[in-house]
Amino acid sequence: MNRRAIALLACVSFGLLVLPWIADNYLLSLATLFLFHAYTGQAWNLMMGFAGQLSLGHALYLGVGAYSAAALYFHFGIGPWAGIWLALLLCVVLAVAIGALAFRYGISGVYFTLLTIAFAEFTRIGFDHFDWVGASGGMFLKVAQRDQIDLLNLRGTPAMFYYVMLTLAAAALGLSAWLVRSRAGYYWQAIRENEQAAAALGVPTFRWKILAVAVSAAMMAPAGVFHAFYYNNLFPEQIFGIGRSIEILLGPIIGGIGTLFGPIVGAAVLTLFAAGTTEIVTRLGWDLPGVKQLMYGALLLAVVILLPHGIWPMLKRRLRIGP
Repeated sequence: MNRRAIALLACVSFGLLVLPWIADNYLLSLATLFLFHAYTGQAWNLMMGFAGQLSLGHALYLGVGAYSAAALYFHFGIGPWAGIWLALLLCVVLAVAIGALAFRYGISGVYFTLLTIAFAEFTRIGFDHFDWVGASGGMFLKVAQRDQIDLLNLRGTPAMFYYVMLTLAAAALGLSAWLVRSRAGYYWQAIRENEQAAAALGVPTFRWKILAVAVSAAMMAPAGVFHAFYYNNLFPEQIFGIGRSIEILLGPIIGGIGTLFGPIVGAAVLTLFAAGTTEIVTRLGWDLPGVKQLMYGALLLAVVILLPHGIWPMLKRRLRIGP
């Protein structure tokens, strides 16, 4: 990065660090939502943007991570920082199983994408009838005092949740930056560009694709745990639905697939756009179901037509902060 890029990153980082001191709870909730989407976008981008494996079922890992930690806390009083290890284990095992099934039998492209949707839907239907976690009626976690910080049980003020999510988003950015410059990153990019050519050059494509799927799923597990303890309720229809998977991938697509800062820029645009749309609809008194999804579609269409590579590559050129 050049000096301009370093200075811009430092200013943005400083602004994010001091935001809780100057923002009200509403703005802080929007910022937390933005960081959540930035984090999940990085996880999805690692699999699709770097390795070229399109998933429309990432809600599966978000939901499994959320339910596993929430169930341990609800039934046994085990805190989220212990539950996160079970969430990680289950997400990785699921990802490796799906990846092995697909890649061992040559399932790729649109068929792999359909397979990810199918597994997410199967899981949603299963949890709809899983009484131990509330089935379709949902699971509700006890809401503690919001003015006291209990980091061990992930209970506290909006500022505490904001800083937890900021830490996760920063860690995801750092991990992605390291991975894309590692041997794994180079192999993933070779597979993304031409898998047959990469295999001909001796790259063990099966192993590295499995790794991409596993790491991406593992990154989704902490997001699921955060979601469960931030919102304190879980419903299979909401957390496993394909709408959630699409919400995860919109940020990277709008910001720029295969870039480090694209998911962050896309998450910021989506969060502001959603908040602005909600405010406009409320002021106009419209009660139209699906209006937010319609506006999301219009935004995505505009970006795909006008900026096919996403907002971040254009922004980077305009700000002159990179090649």
